[in-house]
Amino acid sequence: MSEDPDASGRPADRRSPVGEPVVRADPSVTGERATDAVGFDPDDPESVQLAADTVRSFAENTVGSEDHVYMLRGAAACAALVRGVGSYKAAAERAGGDVSVSFIRKWARVHDLPQAIRRHVARGTIAPTAAKHIARVSGDDRYALAWATLEHELTVREIRRLASEVSNGTSVEDALDDRGLTLGRIALTLPPDQYIELRRRASVENVTPDELVAEALDEYLDL
Repeated sequence: MSEDPDASGRPADRRSPVGEPVVRADPSVTGERATDAVGFDPDDPESVQLAADTVRSFAENTVGSEDHVYMLRGAAACAALVRGVGSYKAAAERAGGDVSVSFIRKWARVHDLPQAIRRHVARGTIAPTAAKHIARVSGDDRYALAWATLEHELTVREIRRLASEVSNGTSVEDALDDRGLTLGRIALTLPPDQYIELRRRASVENVTPDELVAEALDEYLDL
């Protein structure tokens, strides 16, 4: 059975407690840095203050500006601070300095992304700045944009434009199609025996390998 809290029903938002370093504390994702992961408890006044200090440091970009794990920590601090003080405005005031409501809202949304996407951010395969735009959309569109980012090596600028189009009502599939890209295309490398048999069966059954794989995945993933 999967230990992924996001597995059941494929939710498009966070299912773990706000501020908890579920991904950052996983050594299979962040390696030795997992032991340094800091959590934020929105119900603990001292932890809320730590979150406020972290948000201010994060906003001032004093350290770790190119560090994706650090940026996930900043996102967690934003979300925990909002939960702890009750609003984006109060969170910005508590953090102080030049921290804006917009800044906190954008990064808190990154913390709200489902674990499957946050893991790619922690690995560095999806840039944190790209995740900000993925988090602007909702539902399965979040997954569609995230996986399209991986398959097509989209830039942050491209993701921003796609997110804007999707927010305005265009489907991810259509937005990608307008750019000559296909939603759902993935390159796979199979063991030789599987590859040979897949091609053989597809030919004998007069279908494409894509159709056979899709049918097998439907059953395996119980879709």
